Amino acid sequence: MTKILNKIISKIKKEEFELDENISTSYLFFFLLGKLIAYLRFIIKFKTLKLGFIGKRSTVLATHLINFNKNLMIADDCHIDALSKEGIVIGTNVSIQKRTVIKCSGSLRHLGKGLKLGNNVGIGSNSFLGCAGGIEIGDDTIIGNFVSFHSENHNYNNNNIPIRLQGVNHKGIKIGKDCWIGAKVTILDGTILGDGCIVAAGAVLNGKEYSKNSIIGGVPAKVIKSRF
Repeated sequence: MTKILNKIISKIKKEEFELDENISTSYLFFFLLGKLIAYLRFIIKFKTLKLGFIGKRSTVLATHLINFNKNLMIADDCHIDALSKEGIVIGTNVSIQKRTVIKCSGSLRHLGKGLKLGNNVGIGSNSFLGCAGGIEIGDDTIIGNFVSFHSENHNYNNNNIPIRLQGVNHKGIKIGKDCWIGAKVTILDGTILGDGCIVAAGAVLNGKEYSKNSIIGGVPAKVIKSRF
């Protein structure tokens, strides 16, 4: 059974995959049963036979604005609202872990831009992606738990008007390919992260541009050194 699963998963992911030999047959049985149920949920929600999975109690709004390839995994208790000008574009083998919130518009008065996820992107549990100003995440980037993206800022220069009534501004967020973003990182509007960067846990990226292959950390975040 394990050998068959290894071949199936390797074919789906288009890369070599091997299950740990210590996983019991009973565990695999219930794991596969859960996947089957999640796949049926996906078919009903997206009205397609493309390979994908939706976990328990997850909600997905404006599915007609979500364009995905295959092997999309949305875990339990996620909330995804694709309502926006450009919607959500998702590559192959994308994983969105438990209790993650993706919100593409901050207000119904002005629709946001949307979200683009490359191939093999993994988003950790309890993350938040506010995509009003647009968020792009490149291929093979992995994102830890409790990471938040905020591609929108409130205007605040007029002392005679409450901040909540002064509107917002957007620059967008761009994350390169093959990045590793640690747990509890906050990424603010205007941030551009080059390919191959590593961001230390708890860092706050406050709208600056960081060159490729940088190791970044701190509040506010600074380049600590280059990877190579």
